[in-house]
Amino acid sequence: MDVNTRQTQAAGTLSPEIGPQRQPLNNKTTDRFWGYFFIFPQFVGLLCFSLLPLIMAFVLSLMKWDGFGERSFVGLDNFISQFKDEEFRIAIVNTLYYTLLTVPTGILLALLVAIGLNRVRGKVIYRLIYFMPNITMSVAVAVVFMWLFNADFGLINLYLKEWFGIKGPMWLTDTRFVMPSIAMLSIWMGLGGNMVLFLAGLQGISASYYEASQIDGASKWQQLRHITIPLISPTTFFVTIMSIIGSFQVFDQSFVMTSGGPAKASYTIVFHIYETAFVDFTFGKSTAAAVILFLIILSLTLVQMGISKRWVHYED
Repeated sequence: MDVNTRQTQAAGTLSPEIGPQRQPLNNKTTDRFWGYFFIFPQFVGLLCFSLLPLIMAFVLSLMKWDGFGERSFVGLDNFISQFKDEEFRIAIVNTLYYTLLTVPTGILLALLVAIGLNRVRGKVIYRLIYFMPNITMSVAVAVVFMWLFNADFGLINLYLKEWFGIKGPMWLTDTRFVMPSIAMLSIWMGLGGNMVLFLAGLQGISASYYEASQIDGASKWQQLRHITIPLISPTTFFVTIMSIIGSFQVFDQSFVMTSGGPAKASYTIVFHIYETAFVDFTFGKSTAAAVILFLIILSLTLVQMGISKRWVHYED
């Protein structure tokens, strides 16, 4: 009996259980069903709590409404009144100033801390310590910093006087120092979150790049400039976008610490939206200001995404 005949007989004696399993014909349909099943709750939440309120905000921005009576359509009058409103212009200028103070400084400090932590042992412990302010309630942090910035008995002015013989400024009551004071609080709170992102990006860089550069005689500065910074550019891009969005939405700090003062020096866009809605009860104008803020953030994000191709490098 030849080999082919024996293989044929052996194959015929195999039981159906040993043979190849048949794949059900509706596998794709079943996978698609479970996919839609699991995304359905999130889709409903997105629709009810994000998309519909966004659409209603655009509709309400075209109406005059005090929150109680009937609504009346006014077209673009709310937007025109906002651009003519001096307080709205002050809020935009203050918010831009706050963004310029917090975003570059916060990103640079977070990057430096991440680079330092990436070179030491015990990264988990240090990462936890640095990240704790990021999950602390902003109102509680603002109250603590109000005490630190107090001109009469605050710890900052106390140490400035005892250690350096300098009389500290009126941090929260001086128009020159109030926004930098709020910016310092925000930088301290956001440092841990940005640091964790940068640290993850640094740990994702292959060590072979640094080994090859050391063989070529590259210095630490050259490694930082030509390897580290380009390879973490996607992380830098994400951190920049999120930091700018967060800086334009600042509210808690100025509301708790200064109530927008002194002399509107810490009066931000979101504070203006709140005051227009819940103090003046002009919800149409308040929603128009919110729509303008949305368009500003959207425009800045699109611009950053457009120019990101010039400096964001993705590892192959």
